[in-house]
Amino acid sequence: MILDVGQIIAQLGKEKGIDKNVIIDAIKEALESAARKKYGANKILEADYDPETGEFEVLSFKTVVEDVADPETQMTLAEAQSLDPEAQIGDNLGERLSTKDLGRIAAQTARQIIMQKVKDAEREVIYSEFIGRKGEIINGIVQRYERDCLVIDMGKTEAVMPPSEQIPRERYRQTDRIRAYIKDVTKTSRGPEILLSRSDPRMILKLFEQEVPEVYEGVVSILSVAREPGFRTKIAVRSQDRDVDPVGACVGMKGSRVQSVVQELRGERIDIIAWDEDPAKFVCNALQPAEIIRVLVNENDKTMEVIVPEEQLLLAIGKKGQNVKLASKLVGWNIEVRAEGQVEDALKRAEGLFAKKSEGEESIVAEEAAPATDIPDSAAEPVPAGDEATPAAGEVLPEGDAPEEK
Repeated sequence: MILDVGQIIAQLGKEKGIDKNVIIDAIKEALESAARKKYGANKILEADYDPETGEFEVLSFKTVVEDVADPETQMTLAEAQSLDPEAQIGDNLGERLSTKDLGRIAAQTARQIIMQKVKDAEREVIYSEFIGRKGEIINGIVQRYERDCLVIDMGKTEAVMPPSEQIPRERYRQTDRIRAYIKDVTKTSRGPEILLSRSDPRMILKLFEQEVPEVYEGVVSILSVAREPGFRTKIAVRSQDRDVDPVGACVGMKGSRVQSVVQELRGERIDIIAWDEDPAKFVCNALQPAEIIRVLVNENDKTMEVIVPEEQLLLAIGKKGQNVKLASKLVGWNIEVRAEGQVEDALKRAEGLFAKKSEGEESIVAEEAAPATDIPDSAAEPVPAGDEATPAAGEVLPEGDAPEEK
């Protein structure tokens, strides 16, 4: 049917990265569809490929029966034995159909099916390749902006970086080279969709893996990352080897390693923090370079109140609260920073209120304990019956009982 078709199939599979069996199956399906349009949809048709000759053929199968009810799918024993002398009732015999007379429309249909199958197989190959690279940093070439989304050429396909995954204030031109983190790979009706990111905190981790051998080998672990893309990032590191300084390993000689990461992120500031099991010590490290006087920890609410000198307050909080915000994300606790003077004033006010409250309570207790009228001791002593006595002050005697004058 087609000269050197086997060589063409092998070449096409090599260019597209597709298994040649996928292309052969696509051609078979296309020939079957074209033959049904030419010879009828009720026929039992099957396409076959001979790898030795490199030819395709279409066979029409019929069942050998005594009485033919459907000429499209059945034949008599005599007709069968004319094709195969050993044919018997119940056998299925295939008759070769000409593929040269399929017609122009059938040929176009076959071509469309072949192209669609090859395209689907190519998409599957691309998806399989990039789903295995999810979580890696790759290189690409900027193609264009579409509704603020950055479209990047990845070679075999295109990837997308939406505005939420871009670093603020970063702008690219066409043909600019870009490095980005593969955040997700999904299947769609238009093929695999690759989502790239430069703002994801995991990109920091991957960049340090590329620049710091100790991180790549697992000697130094990055346990936590807090990032405000384009402005500042804090990472917490810990060493598995006592002889290896985790902070020094990430910084590098004269800051060479961390500077490589900063340049890739176009000047984003990176703070490398030593991780500590004690949350209070960890917070003190995270708020550096600010000096910490003391830390009040509330484990029930996962909150900390950090006391700093008054001159260190702005440094601890950072520009627009950036330093304390990132430290809170890094540690996983809610952090509140106060100046030492503010705390002392608050304590004095609290002590003053407590003292006033205590004095008020004491006066109330004294008033409740004192009697309403003082009673003289003499009034409390009983008067003997029959004795004449002078009435006490404030006491009135009944009439007729007044004492006689002497």
